[in-house]
Amino acid sequence: MEAMWTLSGFADEISPDLDEQVALVTSLGLRYIELRSAWDVNVLDLDPAQLQRAKATLDAAGLGVSSIGSPIGKIAITDDNVPHLERMRHAAEVAELFGAPYIRMFSYFMPPGADPDSYRDEVISRIAALATIAEEAGVTLIHENEKEIFGDIPRRCLDIVEAVNSPALALTWDNANFVQCGVRPFAEAYPLLAPHVAYLQVKDALVADGTVVPADEGDGEFRETMRAFAAAGFDGFVSLEPHLGYGHSLGGFSGPENWTRAYRAFTSILDEEGIAYS
Repeated sequence: MEAMWTLSGFADEISPDLDEQVALVTSLGLRYIELRSAWDVNVLDLDPAQLQRAKATLDAAGLGVSSIGSPIGKIAITDDNVPHLERMRHAAEVAELFGAPYIRMFSYFMPPGADPDSYRDEVISRIAALATIAEEAGVTLIHENEKEIFGDIPRRCLDIVEAVNSPALALTWDNANFVQCGVRPFAEAYPLLAPHVAYLQVKDALVADGTVVPADEGDGEFRETMRAFAAAGFDGFVSLEPHLGYGHSLGGFSGPENWTRAYRAFTSILDEEGIAYS
């Protein structure tokens, strides 16, 4: 059977209002979103009534949730991790409510100027604890490569997934983030990480200043990477994270026009490359 890529996206970059998010993604034909925030509230901070309202809204629109776009792992490595484990347990409960198979996570902010490798053992220990919670809950953590965290470059991303060695931990791939860390995604990251990638995030960036741009308009070796994943039989969720308005450590914004522009840029590549998607 031919592999089928399933499109999703960080719909909170369209609008803070969930109804406006839903209206645009459904008009584009998406059947899933990556739930990161609604009404300007992070998904893990929505109160029970808001969670139920969000669930009812998505259900009424026939939309599923591909992943909880959580901020798990976005605290300093020197911060107390015990409250964060409770936050992870809540994330697992939220994933169960929405039927999301994945929870996005990160590998802790490093102190400015510090050598990330000096915190390696602490990072692995903490992520192993998070993965244990995920495994017990029947959900998979997907680690995002991002600047200023331990797992920013390919070598350390690989170390995380191999050292933790959990069936509840995989990688999500982001070309733009690698560019912003001085990494050539296809040439340097893909050969190391491809076997561990379960999920793709879609954005590109310029080497010169790290500016995020639509797919294949930057220096992220985007088309080559997508072609390689397709040739290797990747068959999973692919999530638009445009960041075409602005981005920050806990999210970003694009607006409806830029979100649509990002969608068109990416699906044009899939069409040209003959990659099946829904």
